[in-house]
Amino acid sequence: MASCYFNPIPTSSHLISADLSTKFKIPKLLHRKKRFGALSRSSKITAYYGLKTPPYEHDALEPYMSKKTIDIHWGEHHRNFIEGLNKQLGKDDILYGYTLDELVKVTYNNGNPSAEFNNAAEVWNHDFFWESMQPGGGDMPILGLLQQIEKDFGSFTNFKEKFTEAALTLFGSGWVWLVLKREEKQLAIVKTSNAICPIVWGDIPIINLDLWEHAYYLDYKNDRAEYVNVFLNHLVSWNAATERLTWGEAFVNLGEPKIPVA
Repeated sequence: MASCYFNPIPTSSHLISADLSTKFKIPKLLHRKKRFGALSRSSKITAYYGLKTPPYEHDALEPYMSKKTIDIHWGEHHRNFIEGLNKQLGKDDILYGYTLDELVKVTYNNGNPSAEFNNAAEVWNHDFFWESMQPGGGDMPILGLLQQIEKDFGSFTNFKEKFTEAALTLFGSGWVWLVLKREEKQLAIVKTSNAICPIVWGDIPIINLDLWEHAYYLDYKNDRAEYVNVFLNHLVSWNAATERLTWGEAFVNLGEPKIPVA
């Protein structure tokens, strides 16, 4: 069962200070009033963010992604990001009470990431990655999502080629994403280095692919091209992508086609 994020509200009776606003350049919408409480500031809170489990058994993506890869990737790398983030938050209660989305945006600090950003963003990215895949995935999207891809990329084949090119030309480690651009009102492919997540720019992610070497080395060695090919043809969850694009339409008027098409 997937664990829920637990964001405890601190019991100290203070607002986010002007010093913190300067440190993180926190947008006004993210200023959060803290609850008043009777406990002292020294009270110890031991739970912050929980480790979410993938929405399938660890062997469910075989033979395209092995149980061993997921055991290590999720059970060690993803867990380490959660534990690292919680240790950082345990040193100060200033960032308590934020959703993970808010925490990523605040700690990105307008392009000057704080120490907490890498862990927070990698937790967000990994949660999204596991849910971007499904057993029996791949193939082609259907109905409205396919029409939107064809509208914005010319064809589904063009989309796959551009996604693959982005993945293979990303220098070093990072991620490749299909996102919905709010201002442009269309889908686009973006690549990000290290922990960067497109929500810091206001993009709405639809799918992502982890391009850190630990994501594929056990199964594909250094053959990133084969890993990307397998992801697109056998792993990617177009069901999840359709749901995310449907949600995105609440914020971006795409015109026609509507997602999903009945």
